Amino acid sequence: MDPLTHGLTSYALKRSAFPRVALPITLAILFAGTLADLDSLSAYFGPSAFLNWRRTYCHSLFAAFLIALLVTLPFLIANRRSPEKQIPFLTVFKPALAAAVLHLLMDTCQSAGVELLWPFSTRRFVLDWVAHLDLWIIAILLAGIFLPMFSGLVTDEIGAKSKGPRGRTGASIALAALVLYFAVRFAMHSSAMSTLESRAYRGEQPRRVAAFPESGSPFRWHGIVETESAIHDVEVEVGPGARFDADSAITSYKPESSPALDAARNSAVAQRFLQVARFPRATVEKTPEGFQVLLRDYIPPSGSRVEALIITDPSGKILSQQLTWDPFSRMPH
Repeated sequence: MDPLTHGLTSYALKRSAFPRVALPITLAILFAGTLADLDSLSAYFGPSAFLNWRRTYCHSLFAAFLIALLVTLPFLIANRRSPEKQIPFLTVFKPALAAAVLHLLMDTCQSAGVELLWPFSTRRFVLDWVAHLDLWIIAILLAGIFLPMFSGLVTDEIGAKSKGPRGRTGASIALAALVLYFAVRFAMHSSAMSTLESRAYRGEQPRRVAAFPESGSPFRWHGIVETESAIHDVEVEVGPGARFDADSAITSYKPESSPALDAARNSAVAQRFLQVARFPRATVEKTPEGFQVLLRDYIPPSGSRVEALIITDPSGKILSQQLTWDPFSRMPH
């Protein structure tokens, strides 16, 4: 998810589960809950670096442990310098680790996925429940954080005394509401998947389907369906009275097999690209040198996109290969 959402979630976690910690520990929690997104900066080092780093090493349980240690380190140094003002290790490490792991859980619910088990496995875990920037999640978190603040100001004005740490109840309700919202998203995603799988597309049955979330509504989904000869892009609505027209899908037919295409798919660049791409689509164009093969990931744009470009001679021998930016994508925030 976006850094703003992760920051708000970490702060809500702090107010709910660790309401009495001091400001330095609060900052440590916020850092721990957002540091993993520094891997987005890899985009400024080129598409290859972005493909290698984005949602990989930094978005793993191992990295979450290291991040929690990293933000705890300044407190350990301060303990050595000022023994009379000791801050217990677990007082910082536990909330920092909770924020770092919560970051991973939320990103797992998106469409980009995360390599949770790195370095032991490069498998990506992905659920497709929520969008990269989900307006409902932000609204829930802002309400849970700021409404109690306004309520506290009113309480102070009338001279009433609040019970317990201020803001804890609101943050707890916001986190509970998030769990409920994710449950609703899960149910709607399952419904969208069932709808996509139950239809035929241009006379062919689905081989693979995916339903990607829309930011503004849990009732609207972006469907991708792969059949034997094509990939179909279609909008899906779920809920009472929802209708679905499989014939409205935008169809992109797969290119026929050829020596150039086979060689391109077996290239080192293509193999690296295909490890990440969920619905790869190939286009083959004739050039004066031979053929140009372009591999793109056929999913809704939700950030910077990488494509693989392979040039071959007429016999299929690879002349050049590289990872490049999709010109129609945008740089990540």
